[in-house]
Amino acid sequence: MNQREIVLQNIAEAREQLEQIEKSLLDLEYDETELRVNLEHAYHHLNYAWNVRNEADAAVVAHSAADFAKWSKFPLGEISEYE
Repeated sequence: MNQREIVLQNIAEAREQLEQIEKSLLDLEYDETELRVNLEHAYHHLNYAWNVRNEADAAVVAHSAADFAKWSKFPLGEISEYE
């Protein structure tokens, strides 16, 4: 795993987002749209952590918007869906 620090940062960000969702759900005004946006943010960090883990330092430093988008997507074929 080449990008341990980035993985760690993104896991922490995902955890913080999930904790915020937990708190927000106690507010009856918190709606499904907000939940969706916040869950997408948490998923982004988890997906990014997984997809960037073995990238070379040079690739991470010089990443493009396309790389960022690719690393943010669910890793189909690499992680099985829960059945």
